[in-house]
Amino acid sequence: MEDGTSMSPGYCRDTDYDALQWDTREDCEVRQILDRIADKWSLLVIALLDQRSLRFTELRRTIDGVSQRMLTRTLRQLERDGLVSRTVYPAVPPRVDYALTPMGVTLHHTIRALVTWTEEHQNEIAHARAAYDIRAVAEQEGAEREAAERDAIAREVLAGGSRTR
Repeated sequence: MEDGTSMSPGYCRDTDYDALQWDTREDCEVRQILDRIADKWSLLVIALLDQRSLRFTELRRTIDGVSQRMLTRTLRQLERDGLVSRTVYPAVPPRVDYALTPMGVTLHHTIRALVTWTEEHQNEIAHARAAYDIRAVAEQEGAEREAAERDAIAREVLAGGSRTR
């Protein structure tokens, strides 16, 4: 097999845990799946559907900021991936419910663990962000001072050179 040729359309790397397996190639299925489930709208939909099935309008009303188009797209992608089921009831107007599939429920457990970790570490993260911001401002001010000093030296050199002519 030629270097750079994948073993199958979805092959990225070995199956051992390795961050490099999340290859950025478009044909890497691991990356595509991670992109889908880590999307903010997908996470919210999965979290909301954990308790019970919901109608489209209930989801849209509950998820602040999501457009009808984006919610439709998110639900279709989650359904395609087997994480959400869609049930259409013969009524006027048509009633459509969305629910997590058994696989979607297992994903929700993982998401819940991530949310729990975030809640446990949010203060540490806030402190780290504040310390970073202070350092970044100090570095920017230092760089600006150095640039001003270089400019002043350059002006002096240029002014001195023009006086000697």
